[in-house]
Amino acid sequence: KYNIGGDNELTNLVIVDGICTALESLVPAAANDAMRRAGKETYRELCVHVPDRLGHDRRYAVDASKIKAELGWAPLQEFQTGLRDTVRWYLENRPWVTAVQTKARYERERLGLDAGRSRA
Repeated sequence: KYNIGGDNELTNLVIVDGICTALESLVPAAANDAMRRAGKETYRELCVHVPDRLGHDRRYAVDASKIKAELGWAPLQEFQTGLRDTVRWYLENRPWVTAVQTKARYERERLGLDAGRSRA
């Protein structure tokens, strides 16, 4: 069994900033009707900081040393390039995204809480 990682240890805020940067390069906020209707000039303005929650991941890091040593594996692209490609894929495949959202019936509620834990 192998962990596959990209040699990145990034905070959630750095990842969100990368998503905003990718969106701005692919669909500039100034050209986005929904952003204009919301009165926002940048995607970063959509970010809302909320109180931390139990079990919240503050960073993401995977030790890929075993797969590198045993198989000579290495990532083919850097994180920011892959993130931009991922954002582009989601933008180009909106019908798929809509179908997944509809099927899952996700309504932006908190997920992953143990039944016995307080929601406070």
